[in-house]
Amino acid sequence: MKNDKAIVVFSGGQDSTTCLFWALKQFKEVVAVTFDYNQRHQTEIECAKQIANELHIEHHILDMSLLNQLAPNALTRLDLEVTEGEEGELPSTFVPGRNLLFMSFAGVLAKQIGAKHIVTGVCETDFSGYPDCRDVFIKSLNVTLNLSMDQQFVIHTPLMWLNKAETWKLADELDAFLFVREKTLTCYNGIIADGCGECPACVLRKRGLQEYLQDRREF
Repeated sequence: MKNDKAIVVFSGGQDSTTCLFWALKQFKEVVAVTFDYNQRHQTEIECAKQIANELHIEHHILDMSLLNQLAPNALTRLDLEVTEGEEGELPSTFVPGRNLLFMSFAGVLAKQIGAKHIVTGVCETDFSGYPDCRDVFIKSLNVTLNLSMDQQFVIHTPLMWLNKAETWKLADELDAFLFVREKTLTCYNGIIADGCGECPACVLRKRGLQEYLQDRREF
């Protein structure tokens, strides 16, 4: 695949940055695309810009602000509290249609720039129950994208079956452990690196990090 071109759906967070480093190992040319949907913290956009610039990656930022109007949620509205799902409900951070739209627009951009491969950091192992992070959704969407544009895109999900500890391990294997730990933004409160330590995203990230560091010390 080293002769091919890939586009990475990139938020500047732990998962997508790990995927970016993975793509750089796999493909000859890598482009990143970030979506501005009026997310809770514009720091996310700035973080993505800085990482792409530091890694000398061509970086596209697409306006998806319509999501803010159609799907009010805790990731786009400061007046909505970040809460985990209870009694079968989805978390308040779930954005209906987000990955469907992001991947569709990534496909449109991929066609324009001649990229066959699309890389995304969605994961079915350590996730909050988001239906658009499931493997079955990605496989279905891959078929739909190819049919809609008469292309042969391949959607890659390097993290699909990894828990957070395994995602940290992958970053380490890619020689990107410190970069991911110190320069990415996962925190729902907009704090780069280890974050606030209290929001659901930080708790998941921290728990995975602690598990991985413990395993690494044992070997």
